[in-house]
Amino acid sequence: MKKVLVVEDDPNISDLIQIHLKDLGYEIQVQNNGKKGFEEAHKNQFDLIILDIMLPEMDGIAICQRLRALDNYTPILMITAKSEEIDKVIGLESGADDYITKPFKIREFIARVKAIIRRQDQFALLAEKDVGSLRFSSLEIDEKKRKVILDQKRVELTPKEFDLLMLLARNPGRSYSRGELLELIWGYDFSGYEHTVNAHINRLRSKVEQDPNSPNYILTTWGVGYRFNDEL
Repeated sequence: MKKVLVVEDDPNISDLIQIHLKDLGYEIQVQNNGKKGFEEAHKNQFDLIILDIMLPEMDGIAICQRLRALDNYTPILMITAKSEEIDKVIGLESGADDYITKPFKIREFIARVKAIIRRQDQFALLAEKDVGSLRFSSLEIDEKKRKVILDQKRVELTPKEFDLLMLLARNPGRSYSRGELLELIWGYDFSGYEHTVNAHINRLRSKVEQDPNSPNYILTTWGVGYRFNDEL
């Protein structure tokens, strides 16, 4: 049974989420306070955290950042009442796996939850098959520990950045379109959001490339998308 933590201070929304996720057979834990939600997420294991941004005592961004700083990589679906693009970017940069904006349609919400769970299961299976590290020149990627080392220094990546790097590095030379990356990394058809892939690739390059404008690891396949350098 999948365990889900819901951190939401609006009882109408938390009750709605509970009803529909219980119908899927998930075990639900609810907290309506940011600080208590963080403590619950830190001390217990969950398969998914559904996290509102605006919360009493500790906001969702702070919770997300603190969990990632503690190497807690439980998938996080962030809920926000804000629709500005910058707020979505801040949420993803803080370590969230996905976001959905209020008011949302319950079918879309369920689809995103299922996609995150499905993608997490797929990556877990891949990790079981290969628990070693990948090495390319001065770049080392440890899949099991979700750790990246560049020039003997650890590189801090968001969950999506790591998943993107891992997918490309496991298949050097193979070109992926933006649509394929959206499906494989985000877990569903994120139609109209191809720029999200570009933004994540740019941030990833800024962290692992000596010169992001002339990348050595993550290459552009013109007219297609991106690939990992297979000549290292």
